[in-house]
This record gives sequence, C-alpha cells and structure tokens, in this order.
Amino acid sequence: MTIGDIKNLLNATVLSGHDLLDTEVHNACGSDMMSDVLAFVKDQSVLLTGLVNPQVVRTAEMMDMVCIIFVRGKEPGEDIIKLAEERGIVLMKTPLRMFPACGILYEAGLRG
Repeated sequence: MTIGDIKNLLNATVLSGHDLLDTEVHNACGSDMMSDVLAFVKDQSVLLTGLVNPQVVRTAEMMDMVCIIFVRGKEPGEDIIKLAEERGIVLMKTPLRMFPACGILYEAGLRG
C-alpha cells in the first residue's frame, strides 16, 4: 500500500510531503502517547495520532516513520509542518476518529 492509497482510504488532506505519496508502507500504529510509541512500536511506518505538537514529528523521525496522520481533523501549526518537511515526513489530516481510521487501514491490509 502507498501513502497515496492511505490518503484516499481516509479521505485525508496532505499537508506536507506531496512528492512522497508513492512511498510504500506496510504497517501502522495509532497512539496519542509518544512514550508508548517509543516504548512499544517497532518497524511501523505510519503513525495515526490526535496529538498535535512538534514532539510527534520528532518521535516519528526517531522511529523511522515516513507518515503522520492527524485524526479528528486536527490541524498542525506551520512550525510542525515545516519540521516534517525538513525531516522528509508526510503529514496528513483526516476528519475520521482514530478507531475508525485504524480499522479502515487494517481492513485494507495495513498491519500493526
């Protein structure tokens, strides 16, 4: 599955990384606690979260994630978008809540 496929599945809006939508991804996780992401997440390439702060981008970078999806229509500030662009991480937002967004991706074949 590509990041572009995820965009379509979740009716998401791309905020940064438009040129990276062809990137292949194979797994994802959903969490609002970055400490849990750091402690428990291994080899995930997509992070779904409702937390909107620069720490999300820094955590994703440390975990080699390529895409962050903000759920519930959360809108990151320009500082977060710029940080993601500098780090080569795709940012998207979806109006969906975390549970249905994760379910849609799981049903489409993305695993955690």
